[in-house]
Amino acid sequence: MIRNFLRATWLILRKDIQVWLRQPANIAATIVPPLVLLFVQALGAQAVGRSPVALVVEDTGTQGAQIAQAIRNANVFRLSEVDAAQAQAQLKNLDVVAIVTIPADFSANLQAHQPAPVDVTVNNLNLDLTNDIRRAVPDAITQYYQAQGDASPIKVTMNESNLRKRDIELFQYAVLPTIVLLLIISGLISGGLATAREWESATIKELLLSPAPGSAVIAGKVLAGFVTSFLLGVLVLIVTALLGWIYPEGIYWLSTLLIVALVALMGSSLGVAIGAAFRRIQPVIGLSIMLAFYLFFLSGGISVLAFEPAWLQSIAAFVPLTYGNHALQMAVFYNSADLLGRDVLVLALFSLLTLFLGSQAIRRQSRY
Repeated sequence: MIRNFLRATWLILRKDIQVWLRQPANIAATIVPPLVLLFVQALGAQAVGRSPVALVVEDTGTQGAQIAQAIRNANVFRLSEVDAAQAQAQLKNLDVVAIVTIPADFSANLQAHQPAPVDVTVNNLNLDLTNDIRRAVPDAITQYYQAQGDASPIKVTMNESNLRKRDIELFQYAVLPTIVLLLIISGLISGGLATAREWESATIKELLLSPAPGSAVIAGKVLAGFVTSFLLGVLVLIVTALLGWIYPEGIYWLSTLLIVALVALMGSSLGVAIGAAFRRIQPVIGLSIMLAFYLFFLSGGISVLAFEPAWLQSIAAFVPLTYGNHALQMAVFYNSADLLGRDVLVLALFSLLTLFLGSQAIRRQSRY
């Protein structure tokens, strides 16, 4: 009996994967939405934290050169060093968001113990960009005084203690939720289409009346979606690791692969349930993509969930992707197993729940 179950499951699994690979449109529907989102996030990340700024250095003294170097070393601007006329043209053409000018008398005023302002002209068309400049320029000036050590007339310094050993770029932080989105879309679409296709082609009755156990039919459908989603997720993880976007090390590769597998299984099982409920390919594709994006946004996929409004955090606590995102972030970025047991338990329970829903949907719909 077990042998028949395994053989039937394998045959259904192989058939569904072969059909899936022969459908480029379905593969595109799985891959394109997350890639487009990742591209949009990459463009947005370029405008956050590294605003384009024109630096005009009119002072030729030692202090002028030092503060100009401090601004360069601040690593918060995309600088173009030009003269005053070019800077004004860039500001007018919206090529830069601000002009930072070190006046010609900056060094002389400092030596004479007179006020020595650094002039900042900001195009405040966008509050986010404007606040970046308002915070970054004083920070660069602070670094200028701190670099002087005991010779600095200002003795206040900043002592920074980081909770994490590694700084993560905004774009890198967005990669993992996008990978989770890719997994859930792939599972929903592949599992849903494999199931809905049986009703569209009127083969579901024949399949369930065959010598193959009904449980083998359900297992084959779920495993087909799981295998395609899991392999796609592993491929994306390898590519992003080679690009230097993620940093899993040693044993944390295992926890990363475990989370990827659980999300893929959950998506595939839910896809089978949706496919059996709607029994048509087009509605399944549309609903799968829409549901995946809702789960993505509700789990804080576009930002740091801990800094989101309390109402969103309350909703996210009931969204399984929240726990997938957290577990991947801990393993991939920080080489940590913090709350891994909780995350694995939640994802496993949701996977079992969706597997149960998928099997019940097929059994119920097959009676009609």
